[in-house]
Amino acid sequence: MMTQAAELPWFAAVPVALLLLAGAGLTLVGSLGMLRLKTFYERLHAPTLGASYGMSCILLASMIFFSVLQTRLVLHEIAIAILVLLTTPVTLMLVARAALHRDRLEQSQGVPASARRRPDGDAS
Repeated sequence: MMTQAAELPWFAAVPVALLLLAGAGLTLVGSLGMLRLKTFYERLHAPTLGASYGMSCILLASMIFFSVLQTRLVLHEIAIAILVLLTTPVTLMLVARAALHRDRLEQSQGVPASARRRPDGDAS
């Protein structure tokens, strides 16, 4: 399929190239965030946002590229995007809760105490 890339008209090639560059840049920024941020909890956000937005740009570029070359609408990338956008935040939340639980058991510094409800309904 890549041998047909030369047949892509300019009005489709420009947005595809820009979306691919934006997607790669966002993913790179997320990866650099992993290196720059200091704590585990700060590091959770950078790759999650980079992966979600970077993946969205790359999948949109793929949809345009293959729709123009095949002269039909290619939409299976939407299923990929939906699955990634639904699973990435859930995975982030589960990893963060597991780390928070571990840090509370170890009584690590800087970890908030558990917010448990008192019988009268007020948070402790």
